Amino acid sequence: MTTTHPRTTTRQHTVLDSPYGPLTLVATDKVLSGLYMTGQRHRPPEETFGEPDPRPFTETARQLDAYFAGELHTFDLPLHLDGTPFQRRVWAQLQLIPYGETRSYGELAENLGKPGASRAVGLANGKNPVGIIVPCHRVIGASGSLTGYGGGLDRKQRLLAFEKGTENDTPALF
Repeated sequence: MTTTHPRTTTRQHTVLDSPYGPLTLVATDKVLSGLYMTGQRHRPPEETFGEPDPRPFTETARQLDAYFAGELHTFDLPLHLDGTPFQRRVWAQLQLIPYGETRSYGELAENLGKPGASRAVGLANGKNPVGIIVPCHRVIGASGSLTGYGGGLDRKQRLLAFEKGTENDTPALF
């Protein structure tokens, strides 16, 4: 008789300082699966982050440092994104928005072939588990307004200003 054992998943986390406050990085089986800001909406409970261990995050930390220094515009990291098939399609679309540019929820819905799904796109955008790297901050309302952001509208405004090179015009709140 063959006995199968369920696959165990290992999770680790670390906290990095950033110009936008502390960032909690989470890895599932040593692959980045979460990047959470302090006070972030939809932030999982701390006890789900696994053991503290900075080792799985060396490359992530290097790329984030380069991004915050203005030297990196596109992240190249393996990601473990848990979500519904629709959420993962939305998150894939987010990764196609170029640095310093924005798209509306409606434009993303159109790109997905679901022109009436801007609200669903917004909900999926809000559940993005890897903010900044999967750039959900680059999504705005149809009128160009800054709409919801899990990390707070002030952070969204600062991230967009940073990418456009106008951050000095935006007051720092962290």
